[in-house]
Amino acid sequence: MTTVTTTATTTTATTPDYDEIVRVVQLYIDGWKGDVNKFKEAFHEDAWIFFTDADGVLHKDLLTDCFEQWAAANRHIEGRIIAVTQAGDVASVLLGWDNITDPSRSFVDFHALLRINGVWKITNKTATHSSRAAWAKA
Repeated sequence: MTTVTTTATTTTATTPDYDEIVRVVQLYIDGWKGDVNKFKEAFHEDAWIFFTDADGVLHKDLLTDCFEQWAAANRHIEGRIIAVTQAGDVASVLLGWDNITDPSRSFVDFHALLRINGVWKITNKTATHSSRAAWAKA
């Protein structure tokens, strides 16, 4: 059983696949060290990213189009798992994405995951610049 605490309420929920869900999100974090294959393992091939930058401008991309650029950046990222929620074959992870190389490029992400044929995959990433993330920023 996992207890998730927010500033407003505390919710207790069963997250039987917690370790596997977090493992998939960790692949995403580790991919930033230069390994495109970790991104490919973590994300569904049709996954999208939607994010707002520090100025609030919306950006969107097919994630597979980002993998090479992300891996080449070779940034030191520390991921803070803030919350994990699972309901059967669907899950979400709220992640603090702290860029140690350049803290001004830190974000807070929601990763939506689906269990497809028994395998967890990130199907969508929605993020905002850490300056716009209120209580969730580092």
